[in-house]
Amino acid sequence: MTTKKTTSKKSSAPSRRRRKSKKTNMFLGNFFKKNPRLAWWIGGVGVVIIYIWVFYYFFVGPTGFRWRALYGDAKYPKGYEIHGIDISHYQGEINWDKLRHSMIEGCPLRFIIIKSTEGSTKLDENFNDNFYQSREYGFIRGAYHFWSNKSTAREQAYYFLKQVHLENGDLPPVLDIEHMPKNRSIEDFQRDVLTWLHIVEDRYHVKPIIYTYFKFKEQYLNAPVFEDYPYWIAHYYVDKVEYKGSWKFWQHTDVGRLPGIKGHVDLNIYNGSFYDLKKLTIGSEDSDQ
Repeated sequence: MTTKKTTSKKSSAPSRRRRKSKKTNMFLGNFFKKNPRLAWWIGGVGVVIIYIWVFYYFFVGPTGFRWRALYGDAKYPKGYEIHGIDISHYQGEINWDKLRHSMIEGCPLRFIIIKSTEGSTKLDENFNDNFYQSREYGFIRGAYHFWSNKSTAREQAYYFLKQVHLENGDLPPVLDIEHMPKNRSIEDFQRDVLTWLHIVEDRYHVKPIIYTYFKFKEQYLNAPVFEDYPYWIAHYYVDKVEYKGSWKFWQHTDVGRLPGIKGHVDLNIYNGSFYDLKKLTIGSEDSDQ
């Protein structure tokens, strides 16, 4: 028995689209072969447009990191009196006697947050010295872990706890998170971040501080569960933080200069009084609650 083949409209539609697309590609190919200069001009304009968009997105736009050459030297936010810095081995050897007497806009330097670990294997080479000296010279100190997409959240959390021993009077532990892995969903990434936060919180019984730039916060850490954590927002060369949620710290420039530190240093302000900052520290009644 033989059957008559039938072709449905649904199956024929894609083939028509393929034929149409093929004809279009052939037409464009022939057109650009006959007009090579025009092809170069169109390609060049396209590259310039993409370059301008990337440059604006990352360096100029209000939601991107700012470019120092465009925006000049450090600007100091108005209305804040509690100033601090964050440091790592990039600042080299610090003259703590000079730094102790530093003033920012007529206000003393109050807190220093120090890079400690990165991933599950890297300890900042100056961490132990910076961590010790910052307390010896009377600063409120903190330590931050730089998130890596090359290690598991659990490995990173336990490595941080192994290398960093915070004490009463120190700021809560800080998770610096700026990159999301390309091969994971936002939901899986958020679970990884929460794993680190929960492990570290169980050790110190305080909510860790999350450091990030506000675009990253809005794109990848916008689940309600993250609203319980204090935020340290990076946003340079603007008059105010454009992140609409609550925040504790603002890293407002990466081109600060202070006595005792060679080169540039990140400058930060605390969103509150010195009394509030003290209450945030480990061992205070507020942080225990």
